[in-house]
Amino acid sequence: MEKEIRWGIAGLGNIAHKFAEELVQLPGCRLMGVGSRNYEKASSFAQTYNVPFYFGSYDELFRSEEVDVVYIATPHNSHADISIGAMNAGKHVLCEKPLAVNRKEALEMVEVAKDKNVFLMEALWTRFNPSILKVLDRIESGDIGKLAYVKADFAFYALDKEEEGRLLNPELAGGSILDIGIYPIFLAYLLLGMPDKIFATSNFYKTGAEIQTSMIFSYQEAQAILYSGLNSNSEMKAEISGTEGTIYLDPRWHHTQGYTLDSNGQQDHYNHPTIGMGYTYEIKEVNSCLRQGKTQSKLWSLQNSLDMLELMDEVRAKSKVVFPFEG
Repeated sequence: MEKEIRWGIAGLGNIAHKFAEELVQLPGCRLMGVGSRNYEKASSFAQTYNVPFYFGSYDELFRSEEVDVVYIATPHNSHADISIGAMNAGKHVLCEKPLAVNRKEALEMVEVAKDKNVFLMEALWTRFNPSILKVLDRIESGDIGKLAYVKADFAFYALDKEEEGRLLNPELAGGSILDIGIYPIFLAYLLLGMPDKIFATSNFYKTGAEIQTSMIFSYQEAQAILYSGLNSNSEMKAEISGTEGTIYLDPRWHHTQGYTLDSNGQQDHYNHPTIGMGYTYEIKEVNSCLRQGKTQSKLWSLQNSLDMLELMDEVRAKSKVVFPFEG
C-alpha cells in the first residue's frame, strides 16, 4: 500500500483554493493542515475542505507533526523566507512560482534544502501539463524538424486591481514579469535552453510596477519572441516552429488542453484535457518523488529553477526593473 502523503498549505488566497480543490480529490494524499496569519481565514478554509488542523501562523503549521509537505502560496516577496522556515522545521516544500524573487534568494533556499535533506520544488505546473509533455515528445521525435522559432505571450488586464495588491505593488514584487512573464520565459527555456543574448524593454505603472515587457531570446540558430503584460489582454496561443512544421498550443497555452500540428500541408488537432485546472499533475509529481525519497524532481529540478531566475534577473536588468527591497 502506498504511503499517504500529508499536505499542508501556507497562504490561503485564490490560488490556494484552486490547489486545494484538486488536492482533496487525489488518492494517496490528504490535506491535513493549513496556515494563515489570519486565524479566522484558516478556520474558514479548513471547514471548506474538511481539513483537520488549522493555524493562525505559518510557524505553527510547520511545527505540526501531521504534515509532511507544505505548499507555499504566499506573495512572491515572501517565498524565500517562508519556504526556508518550513524547511528548517523539517518539512518538504512545493513553492508557488517563481521560486524566489531573484536567483540570490533561490540559492539560499537550495542550500537550506540540501542542509536539511528535504524535497524542494517550484510549482511551475505547466511543466507537468499533459499537452506540454506530448509536444516535447513530438519535438524530440523530429516531427517539426529543427527548432527555429518560439512565440509565446501571456497578458490580461489588471489595472483595475487594488494598487496595494500583489500585481501592482512593487513592494510585493508586483508586475508582469515574475507573475506571468515567467510562463513565456519557461517555454523558451524548456524548448531551447539558455539563450546567447537577451533583449528586453518594459513599460511601468504609476505605482512603479512594471506592467508590460517584450523580450527576445536569441540563440545560435533560433529566436524566441516573448511578451507579458497587465494593461491589455492577449491571445495566449503559443507557436513552436521548426524547419519541417509548426505546433500551436491551444489558448490559454500555459494550462492548455490540446495542440495543433501543422506539417506537410496538413493540420491535425490533438486533445489532452487536464483533470480540473491542471494542478493535479504537479501534486502527483511531488507525491511520487517523496515516496521514492527524492529531494528534487527530474522533470523540474532545482537547477531548472535557478536557470529561470537567472533569465528573469537578466530580463529585469535589461528593462531596469528593480524592487524597492532589493536596494
